[in-house]
Amino acid sequence: MVADAMDSLRQIFFQECEEQLSELESGLLEIQGGGADDPEIVNAVFRAVHSIKGGAGAFALEDLVRFAHVFETVLDEVRKGRLTTSDNVIETLLRSADVLSDLVRVARDGGTVDEGRIRACSDELAALSGVPAPAAGGADEADDGFADIGFTPVTVALPVFDDLDVTETEPEGATEYTIVFKPYPSLYSNANEPVVLLRELSRLGEVTATCDTSAVPCLDEIDPEGSYLSWTIQLRTEQAEDEIRSIFEFVDGDCELAISNGSGSSESAEPVDDEIEALLARVRGEVEGAPAPEVASEDNADAAFGSFGNSLLPLEQPEAVEATQSTQPATAKPAPQPAAEKPESTQPEAAKPAAAAKNDKAATPEAAQTIRVDLDRVDRLMNLVGELVINQAMLSQRLSEAGLSRSSEFATGLDEFEQLTRDIQEGVMAIRAQPVKSVFQRMPRLVREVAAATNKKVRLVTEGEGTEVDKTVIERLADPLTHMIRNAIDHGLEKPEVRVANGKREEGLVRLSATHRSGRIVIDIADDGAGINRPRVRAIAEEKGLIQPNAQLTDEEVDNLIFLPGFSTASTISDISGRGVGMDVVKRSIQALGGRVSISSRPGEGSTFTLSLPLTLAVLYGMVVTVADQTLVVPLTSIIETLKPKPGDVHGFGGDSRVIALRNNFVPLVDVGRELGFRSEAADPGDGVALLVESDGGGHSALLVDAIQGQRQVVIKSLEANYGRVPGIAAATILGDGRVALILDVDAVVAGSRVGNLGQEAVLAMAG
Repeated sequence: MVADAMDSLRQIFFQECEEQLSELESGLLEIQGGGADDPEIVNAVFRAVHSIKGGAGAFALEDLVRFAHVFETVLDEVRKGRLTTSDNVIETLLRSADVLSDLVRVARDGGTVDEGRIRACSDELAALSGVPAPAAGGADEADDGFADIGFTPVTVALPVFDDLDVTETEPEGATEYTIVFKPYPSLYSNANEPVVLLRELSRLGEVTATCDTSAVPCLDEIDPEGSYLSWTIQLRTEQAEDEIRSIFEFVDGDCELAISNGSGSSESAEPVDDEIEALLARVRGEVEGAPAPEVASEDNADAAFGSFGNSLLPLEQPEAVEATQSTQPATAKPAPQPAAEKPESTQPEAAKPAAAAKNDKAATPEAAQTIRVDLDRVDRLMNLVGELVINQAMLSQRLSEAGLSRSSEFATGLDEFEQLTRDIQEGVMAIRAQPVKSVFQRMPRLVREVAAATNKKVRLVTEGEGTEVDKTVIERLADPLTHMIRNAIDHGLEKPEVRVANGKREEGLVRLSATHRSGRIVIDIADDGAGINRPRVRAIAEEKGLIQPNAQLTDEEVDNLIFLPGFSTASTISDISGRGVGMDVVKRSIQALGGRVSISSRPGEGSTFTLSLPLTLAVLYGMVVTVADQTLVVPLTSIIETLKPKPGDVHGFGGDSRVIALRNNFVPLVDVGRELGFRSEAADPGDGVALLVESDGGGHSALLVDAIQGQRQVVIKSLEANYGRVPGIAAATILGDGRVALILDVDAVVAGSRVGNLGQEAVLAMAG
């Protein structure tokens, strides 16, 4: 059971490490962009590294603790204004963040990290801070938490503690503070350590600490989980009182704290009347009798300040604790609640420091409530919602077949059921929706690595990181985006000297943005490089036999040649490109998600790759149409309008192709039934309905179908996974009458109409 609990805690720790690493990198990038003057950003970066270090100490991940310690030392210098964030400093910090990420990955998944790389980065950090990096294996001896204050730890018996006196050079203009500190049992149960707090105080100035042992009972009366010691500390420092209080911020609510300056004034507690004072005494008595684990080691104390620090919420806020219960160590047993009359808090509000109480009141209304849920559970819920949508459609179909009017009692109930089903579906989709930030945040490191490998200077700009999309889509976006950003840097951006010669900035720009558009998510990857070299692309395609030498291609068609399998413009094979795989894999991956990719390139100015993807892979709103006695579903997001063709509006255009006149423009008319092989002869446009759709690159086409049955929400079922790939078909769904209907791949049908062999491929695929 203990092993299972530790495994669970370890998993939680690594989940929080991912969040902290994201916070770290985004904060460093903000500092690089000019946010060094914002103390909140700098503090957030420091806390991220400190949290990782603390949690790693709890699991004895020595390499991770050692490196994080050197890293946070530099960040502390930045935080205190003693180290400026120059370009060189930021580059070192970003490389250090990469090393820290690798150490976390190795600790989680196994493997090794280049020791030379770690040592080199540690030395760079040490040079910035002026503090030598600790040697391997010597972290514990170098910083055991006791040396700084000359504290002798308790071993077997409880000795009488002498005054703790740390002699330092008396700072000029210093203020003397008197600090009274008494831990509650909950402080120990939350894996905190008073000696660590004393050590941190000693770093602020001259410290004299006296331990009060008068409350320690006889040995046979000692509760091993009780709290009997308190400290009176005299601190002489130039730091403000806020700096002192910040040391105790993670144990707020788990101790009694009073701070007064040399004049005797104190702001540690609000005035209390006799009734509250009596209540305070009673609460303290109950708290002291509450069970708590034995005193934790410093590593566990660091863990309390670190990744588990989010769990240390004041007990006055029980509603906020629910969201972070999973981060509590399994071995930490909270104090049991008495059967009656137990106050909710181990410390009344009046006994808390005034500043802390004020901050609690300000923060409580804004505290976000979160809960960790296994994704498989959400997937199962999503599948059940899908079945609910199908059953609702079947009931509607049966009602229609029974000839009941829409005003009947049954129809009214069914309408309410339909609305309820839609609300449930939207609620589940909102649970699965995640911002693309998790994918975007992986790209800055990729950009740095590829830029270093190609000897180019590159700046990445991200926009729309908060744009939400289904988690399944996000997970499958990482590889395509990685390929495309590598391609943009390696092939799109010129060498620095070439850019300067062409009148551009030496530093190349890659822009990654995401937006919602027409019920889809659109992601742009743009660069300000040389653009696509179309003559070279065409020459390579001809050389590899991918096109005929005399083929007549538009600029758009030439650009799309880079998506052909086996196409590559790289002259040498490297870790970045040149193996003939990449962009074709990107296109297949995007199409597998029900999306499309298009290119816009301007010679000498750069290129933009646009990915258009559905917001979810679970459901869609579609128009149900009839084509040659077959029922198809056309995604509603692709349809601009519907129209009834007039005989005079349709014209022939080279062979069997036809166009339709629409508001002084001519739009290609695509016979869906013929393209898919449902019929061999072209349909009469006058007998059908045209759907004006938008395809790759924003081009318009008109899809000719026989009739429209109506609009409907349908559940997407993978045709490729359950049957096989069919050209022109994106997926399938189940209709209300139990029949299977195919969901049209609009882009594939439009593109296939230009080639002319889509129908034959579709018939062969469905026959096979």
